[in-house]
Amino acid sequence: MTQTPAEESRQAGQKKELRRAASRQRQRLVRLADGSTFEGLSRSVLSIVEGRPGKETIAAYWPIGTEADIRVLLSDLQRAGYPLALPRVVAADQPLEFRLFESGDPLSPGPHNIRQPSAEAPLVRPEVVLVPLLAFDRAGYRIGYGAGYYDRTLKALRAAGNLLAIGIAYAGQRVDHIPAEAHDQPLDLIATEEGIRVPRRHSVGP
Repeated sequence: MTQTPAEESRQAGQKKELRRAASRQRQRLVRLADGSTFEGLSRSVLSIVEGRPGKETIAAYWPIGTEADIRVLLSDLQRAGYPLALPRVVAADQPLEFRLFESGDPLSPGPHNIRQPSAEAPLVRPEVVLVPLLAFDRAGYRIGYGAGYYDRTLKALRAAGNLLAIGIAYAGQRVDHIPAEAHDQPLDLIATEEGIRVPRRHSVGP
């Protein structure tokens, strides 16, 4: 259904306020995180990917600020033999691209303070994407920073073939409801330190 300008403005305001509150909550959660938190996140993701056929290419992210720290997970995935890729920003209105990454490869500063691999690294299409977020709801929608990079990226990757999008979050980042818009791409699963959450829309039964 097409929204009126007033409805779009109201929804944008709701998201802006939710983004502020989610950022404050994530700051609180990261202060409580410890080694067991990061190990729990790693176990959750490994339990998902190890149940899938073959060693699929996994697109991850290099954590910045208070994003869930997955560096333990990156090491675990590499030891398990999974090819890893990290995102590079192509342009403000374009999907992210993913370049192969191995431990020790240099990372350079990119837009929005991200650390990104060299443009000379091989370009790949991942089968699994690990997605950072500020908040998520039970339907699998997420709040990010508002630039839309991951929504554009997930849409493009899904159009090109099968894809598993896994949100990476602390369990305390869950909120009751995120006002999703037509362009918002839902997550397939959310991995937290407490285990795996399956979005309600994928559930069977009541």
